[in-house]
Amino acid sequence: MMGNSHTHFSSLPARLEAMLRASHPGKTVAVVAAPASLFLDGHLKDAQTLALLKGQSWHYVILQAQKYSSSGAFSYSIAEAVNLVRMARQAGALPVLFPEWPRRDIDETGRIFTLHVSIAQQAPACIAPIGQAWEIALQRHPGLALYAADGNHSAAAGAQLAALMLYATVSGKSPSAVPDIAFADVSPEVQLQLRLAADDAVKALSPRKYCPQDASML
Repeated sequence: MMGNSHTHFSSLPARLEAMLRASHPGKTVAVVAAPASLFLDGHLKDAQTLALLKGQSWHYVILQAQKYSSSGAFSYSIAEAVNLVRMARQAGALPVLFPEWPRRDIDETGRIFTLHVSIAQQAPACIAPIGQAWEIALQRHPGLALYAADGNHSAAAGAQLAALMLYATVSGKSPSAVPDIAFADVSPEVQLQLRLAADDAVKALSPRKYCPQDASML
């Protein structure tokens, strides 16, 4: 996983790893986050990130932290993200784009997702509809604590929902197939609510829409 604080916050990589382990018994699973917390243009130039990418074989490379204008008034280059997608494929991995969820009370899910579609249109990649899942979950359960106090980063339940969407994207399986995971900070009741929201997000917008030729490597 390459990204910034949205990747590292609330143990998201560990949650994804736990889901993959639980639903793929007998397989060896490791989810590793690049040590630096950077935007994707920074990861492209970061020696540690590149050494990790090239130093061993990966089934998937998850890319988060494409720069975008919070006001919508400016455009940032996607060339760096396109290069990382291509590098992941050259390394034998399936690239997965991780669009962030919207900031609290800001209507930006579509804009963020469309930005990632523009990357996949230049270099095919799977796209996890994470923001859409957050919207479904909050429409059904407005009291869900998906956000950290800053209204931007994920609380534990938000990281759990993002991990469910990444799980569905890399495994090709329904989020409802994930059993309760032993994270004390998200109750079984909330985990069920999150799985059902993730299920409907995947049904509405397939994570494999922009990588239809790619089969799951798990």
